[in-house]
Amino acid sequence: FSSGGNVKDMLRYQTQQLMPDVIREEYRNGIQRLPKALYNLDVPVIAAINGPAIGAGLDLTCMCDIRIASDKATFAESFVKVGIVPGDGGAAVGASKAAEMAFTGEALTAEQALACGLVSRVVAPDQLMPEALALARKIAANPGAVLRMTKRLLREGERSSLESLLELSAGYQAIAHMTDDHHEAVNAFIEKRPPKFSV
Repeated sequence: FSSGGNVKDMLRYQTQQLMPDVIREEYRNGIQRLPKALYNLDVPVIAAINGPAIGAGLDLTCMCDIRIASDKATFAESFVKVGIVPGDGGAAVGASKAAEMAFTGEALTAEQALACGLVSRVVAPDQLMPEALALARKIAANPGAVLRMTKRLLREGERSSLESLLELSAGYQAIAHMTDDHHEAVNAFIEKRPPKFSV
């Protein structure tokens, strides 16, 4: 499908010292035109995913009403790993299974709820807290400012129009590109080493 943006190209935000308003306009007039076009179609749209749907690639699948994947598909909303926020509408993730259920009238079992993401994991009762703490450690290993902006985008995505969400995403993305954590993430990615983020 799509493995997302070119991380090496993100170096230009450091080397060209672009202003945040210029970066925001790049998002508005560039990649953000694609999710708007998909989202605004008035007919049901099905994404058939047969490979990686990463970053912007995943965001674009989320603009579709239903997503069907082969067993070769992989998915990641991986913006935080390079110190930026989901800038292409991914915070407005649609509920593929909910759309399928609404269009067909079918109900879900507990296992289907796990499979479609209604719950993110199912574990034994004695493993609940260890699993939760392990997940918290994974989250805490990422840039704090970007995590906070990402959470705000997810919350706004629950009640905002796509246009409002994309506007906020573009602004946050411009801020994120200026952070030391983003610069560190890009450099670490290119140098093939673990990043060292500030607290």
